[in-house]
Amino acid sequence: MRFGSTLAAAATLVAACAAADLDPIVIKGSKFFYESNGTQFKLECLHCKYLAYGHAEDFSSNGTTSGGTEYTDPLADPDACARDVPLLAQLRTNTIRVYAVDPTANHDECMRLLSDAGIYVIADLGEPRNSINRDSPQWNQEIYSRYEAVVDNLMKYSNTLGFFAGNEVTNLPNNTEASAFVKAAVRDVKAYIVSRDYRPIGVGYATNDDDQRTDIAQYFNCGDPSLSIDFYGYNIYSWCGESSYRESQYQARTQEFSDYNIPVFFAEYGCNEVQPRIFDEVGALYGPDMTEVWSGGIIYMYYQEANDYGLVTVGSDDQVTRLPDFTALSSQIARVTPSGVDMGSYSPTNRPQACPSRDSAWAASERLPPMPNNAVCSCMVQSLNCTAQDDISDEDITTNFDYLCDPNNGDFCSGILANGSTGVYGAYSMCNAKERISWAFNAFFEDQSRNNPDNTDACNFRGAARTQRGQASGDCRNVVNQAGGSGTGIITGAPAPSSTSSGGAAASSTTGAASVLAVPSFSLGMLQMAVYVTIAGLVGAGMIIL
Repeated sequence: MRFGSTLAAAATLVAACAAADLDPIVIKGSKFFYESNGTQFKLECLHCKYLAYGHAEDFSSNGTTSGGTEYTDPLADPDACARDVPLLAQLRTNTIRVYAVDPTANHDECMRLLSDAGIYVIADLGEPRNSINRDSPQWNQEIYSRYEAVVDNLMKYSNTLGFFAGNEVTNLPNNTEASAFVKAAVRDVKAYIVSRDYRPIGVGYATNDDDQRTDIAQYFNCGDPSLSIDFYGYNIYSWCGESSYRESQYQARTQEFSDYNIPVFFAEYGCNEVQPRIFDEVGALYGPDMTEVWSGGIIYMYYQEANDYGLVTVGSDDQVTRLPDFTALSSQIARVTPSGVDMGSYSPTNRPQACPSRDSAWAASERLPPMPNNAVCSCMVQSLNCTAQDDISDEDITTNFDYLCDPNNGDFCSGILANGSTGVYGAYSMCNAKERISWAFNAFFEDQSRNNPDNTDACNFRGAARTQRGQASGDCRNVVNQAGGSGTGIITGAPAPSSTSSGGAAASSTTGAASVLAVPSFSLGMLQMAVYVTIAGLVGAGMIIL
């Protein structure tokens, strides 16, 4: 992902997009169709950094940042939306991708302005401090609650098109196991959408163009449909200047995805090594060589920033100036006339991919982390005799994780560790940081009580922990018994989780949000762990036809 100094949102261009009564889009096989008349649509795309004014940092939804951890929600600034939506409409925009939204904010006005202009929203579920980090991946209650809250906040709007559960999380051979955690997120968000009786809507993943491309594409598409993505975004910057279908590797990528059974599109493209950009690749993407496989693409990006990818600049007077790239892109888009098929006559034959082989270049296990369940975690904490103080600080949690989870100091963390490579996950690895450190405190306390009964400070940790009378009854007793004393058992009869999200109330806000604390990795390896422009218009709800 190629971001500049401010938080990005991506936007998509569409031809012939109606402002009212937008026709839902359904997915059949590897193609998108209008629900009402079965016409196929293609995405002719522009990737916009559509943002509100603020001091957001360079952020990627893989849990890494090049700056701070705060962000600006572009859908929470009606003034900026009122300024920019007409410009997006001039570019025939029909969908914007937003990389981070504040689920506690009100998005009514921006979403109304977008809807009136025929513009839909694809939202990434993470934010800088609450997403799956490729270097220390987790799938836990904190992240899940954030993802739930984003879904709840945006599903009320008919112009919400879909969600990305991750973006470029795996990008090197040494972090492929992180994909197991992202796939668990895909699984659980899809299940959550069904459990809330929301309309059908897609959950996808966006990847980068690197040596792991084939394994990543196979991994997120393989297995039961309830575990796999509904659409796939591909970030590619290989066509620079006056290149060609073959020289740019577009031909090779098209061949690789020719048997993919879900829609695939360029989630980012638009190399800027040759300037001004001429966007010759637009003609190829929507030409006969590629339209059978690709559902269009997203050109990066709308606002000009330090990375020099913009189509427009915004001056100190809040006025927008079009750059030469804007004119060039508009000209190229006007020339394309992609062909399509009718849904009724289309009989998909492609099948899900086989899961990639485990080797030195691909480590992610097909066994995924457990679904976060706050009821299970609550049962665990109730059963402990030593637990974290209610006001324990992030610093104390991190410091004590560093000590207690170092295998050189003992085995106190097996119940809370997660390994996406071996597929071994502690029963409580999906709990939040405070609950997980409570488990480690108690494991140390019980060990000391057995081996050093005279140690009266075994549950103190410089005031970070306290003793309690642990007890568990009924369903909680069953949970604790299934997990076992080591916390490594598989819980099959868990109580139903309580709701952690009501329109985003339980999720962190854009500033001052509690961070997702990582259990440290040690040598044991236990934790090494947009704008779419569519000719027919990318509009609608993303209903999936099986």
